[in-house]
Amino acid sequence: MEPIEINAGTWYLRALRADDRIDDRPALAEGGITDPCYVALRTAGWAEECHFSWAVCEPTTAEMVAEVDARPTGDGTAEVTGWAREGYEPALEAGLTTVRRFVEGALGLRPTTD
Repeated sequence: MEPIEINAGTWYLRALRADDRIDDRPALAEGGITDPCYVALRTAGWAEECHFSWAVCEPTTAEMVAEVDARPTGDGTAEVTGWAREGYEPALEAGLTTVRRFVEGALGLRPTTD
């Protein structure tokens, strides 16, 4: 599956990126994620339909402020989790709500949290 972009009102959800136009690695590092392969792993998760992830972004700058993940569990559910950079907890909550709706409506799975 190709990554799905979602408008979450005040926030914009898109696939993680590390290219010549947008580089989410500094924001990921602020969240404690320093694995140089992390963005590639998340891209592969979409292709394999085993782990969907979104960067929750400021819509005008595309700056990543949070990340939301959905992992199908194989039993008709998907675990939905996320984290936010300091001060961006409202973005995380909006992203979690939006991804839960996506998981239910588009994937036909029941969203769960850890």
